[in-house]
Amino acid sequence: MNDFIIPEVVEASSEFNGRYYPLERAKTLQANFAMMFSIHLGCLKSDEYFESEVLVLTGPSGAGKSREMNQLLTKFGASGSLLPSGMPAKMVKCVLDRKDGWKSLGVKALEAMGFEFNDKARITQTAIWKLVAKQARLQGIVAVHYDETQHILAGKTDTAVEEILDCFKSLLKSTSWPLMLILSGVPELNSYIPEFEQLARKVTQVTFEDIDYDKEALQVCEIVQNYAVRAGLEVDEDLLSVDFIRRLVTAGAFRWGLVFSITKKAVMVALEDHSSALRREHYVAMWVNKTKMNHAATPFTHEAYETVFRRDAPYRASIPI
Repeated sequence: MNDFIIPEVVEASSEFNGRYYPLERAKTLQANFAMMFSIHLGCLKSDEYFESEVLVLTGPSGAGKSREMNQLLTKFGASGSLLPSGMPAKMVKCVLDRKDGWKSLGVKALEAMGFEFNDKARITQTAIWKLVAKQARLQGIVAVHYDETQHILAGKTDTAVEEILDCFKSLLKSTSWPLMLILSGVPELNSYIPEFEQLARKVTQVTFEDIDYDKEALQVCEIVQNYAVRAGLEVDEDLLSVDFIRRLVTAGAFRWGLVFSITKKAVMVALEDHSSALRREHYVAMWVNKTKMNHAATPFTHEAYETVFRRDAPYRASIPI
């Protein structure tokens, strides 16, 4: 017996990781990418010069953008889509942060392609993007997904922002191998794109909206049941009530990603407790453990939860309680 391993939680975590509960927005995202890729593929077949395009995906933190994009990347890789050369079409992903600059954009793209690059080497902006295009062409990579794109733009001078956007443009306009771009991040990202008209006119926008409780409450209920069943748990009838589902959506700040996360963690608590069923008390315990709030002050127990817990402050009470 290992004091640091809870076997039931390990099994559930393994079962949940990478599992996918389809939402309608995934179809919208896939349809937009399919259109962009199909146009790109046709241009490659023409064997004439062309400029590629950009898909910008935005939504609040916790909306589930990374989850949906990871699923799209996986599905695209498994689709068997072939380039005119007969090579499989591929997409790679990079995650950005505030320390990144134009050189980091290229280095991270090369690393995602499996190419070792000495980031201390002296190299011009033009040279690094030619290297990115070359590696992408050799490997059949048609798209680069930059996640958390707002980080690389936030706090930068206008000149620095323009330089970074110019790097993105270089990928689209490469004469040897134009690359599609997917830029994802919080809504703040949208404010930067119009600053560079040459990039803005190539953008297709997809926005992940908050949960519409009136239309999507049943789907939230199904998610609760789905995770419980996968973990071998029954579902307490209380969790299927209008009251509980409304509280869960509020606790998740009306964001799909947070609702998924809260439910999965509540299931883990139930398993650790050796319970036969998932109950409200497991959501309460999960919340208390994460936030250190009083048991009576959680969104699953507080009478005025809709006033206390607001969309702009996940996991935090908006007024003293």
